[in-house]
Amino acid sequence: MSSLLSLISLPALSFLALPTFSSWSTSLNLAFFSMTWFVLVVSNDQFYVEVLGSLFIRAIFYILPSLLFLALDCAVPSLATNIKTQGEIALPVRNDKDKRKVLEVVGWSTFNVCLGVALQAAIELLYTEVFQMRSALKVPKTLPMPFSILFDLGTALAFRGISTYYINRHLLHSPSGGRAADWHKSWHHSIRAPYAFVANYDHPVPWILSRWLPLHAPALFFPGRTHILSFHLALALVSLEECFAYSGYSTLPSILLAGMARRADNHLLSAGKGNFGPWGVLDWVHGTTVGKDVVDDVRKECDEHDVQRRASGLGDAAGGMLEDVRGRLGGNGNGNGKGKEKGKKKVRVEGDE
Repeated sequence: MSSLLSLISLPALSFLALPTFSSWSTSLNLAFFSMTWFVLVVSNDQFYVEVLGSLFIRAIFYILPSLLFLALDCAVPSLATNIKTQGEIALPVRNDKDKRKVLEVVGWSTFNVCLGVALQAAIELLYTEVFQMRSALKVPKTLPMPFSILFDLGTALAFRGISTYYINRHLLHSPSGGRAADWHKSWHHSIRAPYAFVANYDHPVPWILSRWLPLHAPALFFPGRTHILSFHLALALVSLEECFAYSGYSTLPSILLAGMARRADNHLLSAGKGNFGPWGVLDWVHGTTVGKDVVDDVRKECDEHDVQRRASGLGDAAGGMLEDVRGRLGGNGNGNGKGKEKGKKKVRVEGDE
């Protein structure tokens, strides 16, 4: 088991670290990654590669960072208060009652994460052992092509963003949602100040509908089979997004993450009156935003990076290049350069007169 997890960790971490290297070191890292992946698939059962890989991804990219954030909030409350959007009231533990609630949140959140991996394993066993079909996810000995990764990743994230919004708005936050809506309200919305574990704290039924299904449906149920590495990359990105978006911190690595965290805060503070989507785009389209919307985040991002000045500078540079080309062609597009000489002579004559 430990050897399998170590083999899984090497390709997963090296794959996510590829963009940080220069071209030659990237090539070496890619070759190392390819060999490690080949050894991993050849020497282990594909089912265990998939399931243990998903468990490893969730542990390393969600549970571990969430524990670190919770430790920071509890160990250095004065620092956490300064970077929490809601200030001191956002601290997870302030008395003994809070301690019991935090243990409950951590326990159920961890349970739901493990439940998600178990559901993925059960579906794969249903496909391969009961129906005698091929597995839902591809676990080949070769790496996927970059375009294939981008397509699978884009499909998974787009489907998740759209389905999460409509499931939250029309099912879990609607009077017609039935028991699922009641469970979601009494569990998830019993927390008003988020911390990372709150992202997956919910009754298992609404959690499956709003968290598990939107991400796993494209990979497990759509006709086109997704490469396991593409799925694990999507799982890692979503895990980090959940951890940061529900951290409750106002100071985060990027403005977009800070905007997602602010919208998650407002979603809980408003008891689910808006901010149903993870990115805020559909909330902006349908007018269900609570607080600042995603457009404000984009404007702030553009202002911070001075996009308008850079764009105008790029336009001036392009205009100068166009004028230079016109000058080389003589200004009349004939490409023989004679028009340029004639134009110069004509200007000199008129100037002398």
